[in-house]
Amino acid sequence: MTHAHTHGTTHTHTHTDTHARNDPAEGPSHTGGDGGRAPDPAVAVTTDGLPAWLDPVARAARSVQPQQLSRFLPPESGAGRQSAVLILFGEGERGPELLLMERAGTLRSHAGQPSFPGGALDPEDGDQATTGPLRAALREAEEETGLDPRGVQLFGVLPRLYIPVSSFVVTPVLGWWRAPSPVGVVDPGETARVFTVPVADLTDPANRATAVHPSGHAGPAFLVESALVWGFTAGVIDRIVHYAGWERPWDRARQVPLDWRA
Repeated sequence: MTHAHTHGTTHTHTHTDTHARNDPAEGPSHTGGDGGRAPDPAVAVTTDGLPAWLDPVARAARSVQPQQLSRFLPPESGAGRQSAVLILFGEGERGPELLLMERAGTLRSHAGQPSFPGGALDPEDGDQATTGPLRAALREAEEETGLDPRGVQLFGVLPRLYIPVSSFVVTPVLGWWRAPSPVGVVDPGETARVFTVPVADLTDPANRATAVHPSGHAGPAFLVESALVWGFTAGVIDRIVHYAGWERPWDRARQVPLDWRA
């Protein structure tokens, strides 16, 4: 059964909520740089209660180095727009799955491109070096998909990466959808659809290819849920699948051309 959404539809899981507590040993600082306030439980990072299938992802998040994820790393000068994305894993009718959204075709940049929910940090998100990206990832996911962030358990943070074309410095935040909520298109001007992709489809060699841009840049791509996932999003998924030990041999010579508008 497909989980792809048309505009206005929602997607609801039934799943048993598991209790999570704050574990200071996991992930980055949880207290934030927001004037010494008490820790915000909404942005605690903990692996407590994770399903066993997510353990390899949590382990990889603790050990992976930035250069193992991408050759595009944030400028040492500190330049760039700080942003965050939420990489949200849930369990659906076909097992483990990942939440994605497709950008509206009318947008000036990355039109029609599937992506993780996310966006730039706002001042109210707090310290960009600690809990700011965590709050931003949850806030943007709520704004873009209607996700209830109270049902998300953050369990890891990947190293910051860089998107040269937009000068975004991106913090990928890993989440477990332990208490799923309905999601769907909130603003049709920004989002065409919200959908989930079974991890089994992302690891299926038949759905994998190399996307080739006219500029000559080539990178991993996934053909799933009537969408071509490429660019930054596909690169991060590819590395997670690899370092979690989920990767299956696939034909890297199989190419999918992109056009200049991509």
